[in-house]
Amino acid sequence: MTPDGTEPGKGRRRGRSANQRGSHNAGRGGSRMDPRISARRTAVMKEQGRRRLRVIVIALVGTGCLVGAWFLIHSPLFSARSVTVTGNVHETAAQVEAQAGLAGHPPLLDVHTGAAVSAIEELPWVRSATVHVSWPDGVHIEVTEETPRLVVNEPGGRWESLSADGRVLSVSTARPPGLILLTVPQAPGAPGSVVSARDEPGLRVASSLPASFVAQVTAVTVEPAGWVQLALTTPIVVDIGSAAELTAKYEDVSSILAGASLHNGDVIDVSVPDAPTVSAG
Repeated sequence: MTPDGTEPGKGRRRGRSANQRGSHNAGRGGSRMDPRISARRTAVMKEQGRRRLRVIVIALVGTGCLVGAWFLIHSPLFSARSVTVTGNVHETAAQVEAQAGLAGHPPLLDVHTGAAVSAIEELPWVRSATVHVSWPDGVHIEVTEETPRLVVNEPGGRWESLSADGRVLSVSTARPPGLILLTVPQAPGAPGSVVSARDEPGLRVASSLPASFVAQVTAVTVEPAGWVQLALTTPIVVDIGSAAELTAKYEDVSSILAGASLHNGDVIDVSVPDAPTVSAG
């Protein structure tokens, strides 16, 4: 027996057991998380999940809207259903519309105005064009046509009407009235084609004749060597020579027509500027 009335070793064993239980409980208590921290962590994880879900939903909705919008603007509702053409006289509205690629009423989003203008201006009579798109279904085309200035007689007897820059506008069996006859070594060709480079001197002269005597010019002839000759209504012939120094040559012609005594068949030679001559035909 010990002085405290206990058997030897029993108290110590109970003491050790209590200490061990205390250490064990202390260890268990140290590993437990504060419930508030655990709840906060759970809430954060749930919020992150909800955010990811919202991002996915927004992305899916946005993609769906884009796909839907693409199909909508490519639907007949937004196609080029209303096409108007103004300014055309010789080219029909159907020709202009087809040349612009609008005959099939494509989606308005696919209408490229620059390409349409370039295509329309390839038509023989069209000098310039503008194309305007008007949503949801309108396209307006404004055309400015060429004015015929010259006429060329083909070997087969047909007549080609030309613009001032040498573009063939039309071909007919009868000579169009009021146009200056242009005689060149080589006829241009089908509507839309232009005179060849070696015919250019005659074109330059015909398109630059001054108001002082242009009304008296009935024909412009280009010789194979490139020299140009004018036929007047009087009838008088004017040898221009090359297409160089035209302003000085025109001044010589105007001065002679205003002051000299001329007779039918006379030839005015201004091939050398400032040194004109007049000879009997």
